[in-house]
Amino acid sequence: MTQKLHSLQSKEERPQRFTFPFCYEPHPLSVEAAKKVRRYVTTHEQLMTDAANGKMFGVLVVEKPAAAGGQEQPQLGFLAAYSGLLAGRNDWPWFVPPVFDAQQPDEHFKKTESNISAMNDIISTLDPVDPLAIELRERRRGLSEELQQWLFRQYRMLNAEGKERDLMEIWHDYHSKKVRRKFPFPPAGAGDCCAPKLLQYAYQQGLKPVCMAEFWMGASPKGEVRHDGQFYPACRGKCLPILTWMLRGLDVDDNPMKDDSLLFPLNDPLAKLNILYEDQWLMIINKPTGLLSVPGRESRRSVWSIIRQHYADSDDWALAHRLDMGTSGLLIVTKTREAYSLMQEQFAQRRVKKTYVALLDGTIDTKQGTIDLPLKANPIDRPHQVVDHENGKTAITDYEVLSVNNGITRIALYPHTGRTHQLRVHCAHQEGLGVPILGDDLYGRPFTPSDLYPQRLYLHAQEITFTHPLTREQMTLHIEPDF
Repeated sequence: MTQKLHSLQSKEERPQRFTFPFCYEPHPLSVEAAKKVRRYVTTHEQLMTDAANGKMFGVLVVEKPAAAGGQEQPQLGFLAAYSGLLAGRNDWPWFVPPVFDAQQPDEHFKKTESNISAMNDIISTLDPVDPLAIELRERRRGLSEELQQWLFRQYRMLNAEGKERDLMEIWHDYHSKKVRRKFPFPPAGAGDCCAPKLLQYAYQQGLKPVCMAEFWMGASPKGEVRHDGQFYPACRGKCLPILTWMLRGLDVDDNPMKDDSLLFPLNDPLAKLNILYEDQWLMIINKPTGLLSVPGRESRRSVWSIIRQHYADSDDWALAHRLDMGTSGLLIVTKTREAYSLMQEQFAQRRVKKTYVALLDGTIDTKQGTIDLPLKANPIDRPHQVVDHENGKTAITDYEVLSVNNGITRIALYPHTGRTHQLRVHCAHQEGLGVPILGDDLYGRPFTPSDLYPQRLYLHAQEITFTHPLTREQMTLHIEPDF
């Protein structure tokens, strides 16, 4: 155990509760442990060569049991982990081991994998309609599903209550029948992320978890936005079911987003909309930052919940489009089904022109240009979007730098398409501008609010031009941001 458990000398006060892994500010003890991991990796050439390409690392600060009649409180130490493989291995001695080692060449997983590969080689030489090819594809499918299920059964995950379940049991207990019909197995790589590996080893060794954090090293991956040295929450698609089980028995922090001051309570009687234009078919509002477009939680206010509470006298009302919760600015509400249908037609044909203003957390080399990066949802880490040049949907944004002040760039963004998080990803991704929008908690860097820059996402829908769906009048509305 001494190879895996590393000393941590610190005067920092221990947290009263364990880290909520899906939304957290890293505790100073976790930050100190992360620095030690980074120092270790950078002094080992083989590890650093691979980490430089991009790798997620994790730390778990733990208490070692106090010796009988010894010290007043248990001593602190920390465990370290990496996601998946590091330099082709999952067994580097300084880090915790995998929950299950599927890499052994003489074990069932590798042998069956080799058989499937041999089938692929044979199938590739046959005509697709050859009866033998059809039979082999069916056998391959059955063998693959059987192997997947066998593999996930080997991952037997402990929790703080000392109970154990395999990944198939955890997956089935967490998700509804509807989800399980579509996704009968956990995602590939489930159980090999940092957090499950760290907690599993701590439980096995009788160590008490104190706090935890995950951080990125090296280059950003091709599809996603990751920044070297930045801390990140655990991925929800793979880890939410697993960690929900593994954290049972620990006193865990509440989800900070549950009481986020930037979100509005649903039943506030003073909740009214800032209406900039209204007629019998349309309402155009200036949505404030922090207000959801449509309900995302039962207890959260949204544009739609306010409409239903104070304005709508018909089920025909609808939002013609949406803005992210953090984005402020112009939002079109339709009052009739005909108006909604005609506005949707304009959006689909890209005849609605929009201008956004944003503040970038840094500077860029160009003054204007076009970003063309196709996007799709990350299925294992929603609501994040990823760049996917093969399967992503077209996403195009023109941009123009307006000014630069103290390392903050004011920029105008002109989207040709309306993909989820399009502007945020196009700004932050290394193939786009490579500089995130200030205050972006999904794709940006840590942001410390100030009097000059209060807490918010610095993105504002400033102008929109469209054809009125009924009068056919060309309309342009403009509202300046408050930043």
